[in-house]
Amino acid sequence: MSIRVLVADDQTIIRTGLRIMLNAQPGIEVVGEAADGQEAVRLARELRPDVCLFDIRMPVIDGLEATRLVAGPGVADPLAVVVITTFDLDEYVYGSLRAGARGFLLKDTGPDLLAQAVRLASDGEALIAPSVTVRLLRAFADLPAGRPAGRPVSPVTAREEQVLLAVARGLTNTEIADALHISLSTVKTHLASLMAKLGARNRVEIAMWAYETRRILPGT
Repeated sequence: MSIRVLVADDQTIIRTGLRIMLNAQPGIEVVGEAADGQEAVRLARELRPDVCLFDIRMPVIDGLEATRLVAGPGVADPLAVVVITTFDLDEYVYGSLRAGARGFLLKDTGPDLLAQAVRLASDGEALIAPSVTVRLLRAFADLPAGRPAGRPVSPVTAREEQVLLAVARGLTNTEIADALHISLSTVKTHLASLMAKLGARNRVEIAMWAYETRRILPGT
């Protein structure tokens, strides 16, 4: 079955481009489009797509609020949201991740990375665009997070620390497995353990925790 995607962006040319790129990918189908956040939320609830692709800057309701309404804490059956945005409003991207987004991409992302992000989101994983991971998350390592970084409910093991840092650098599960010379299933086991210990809902929050706790610092 195809992965069903809802695209929301206030620019017609962007929506058209995303639709063309996604529909050209095997196993992916755009089932709806929205020009504002309110319509995006309505269609998300009505269509129940496998993945929502939301812009940040949208009229009526912005992408941050739309993300919170369909994927945030307290949502009984949250949808997978991937934020796609420009780099000039980093604070909104960070806020969207806090609101429950499963990852983010830049609008100049190519079709391969776009399709990878959609497939990972549909499969319960997340992708942070590697080209902006360090710039974005390091930028916010020096800003107030709105809440103190939580303590893990039990100690993080040495191997989990390695996985944690790899996630924070934007590596995919396969890349982590290759780098650490472990199996893909072992990577997933470590990620599940990290989410449980950190109270993280997804790998994006694992990455943010690594920056908030200064496990990765500017210049390292």
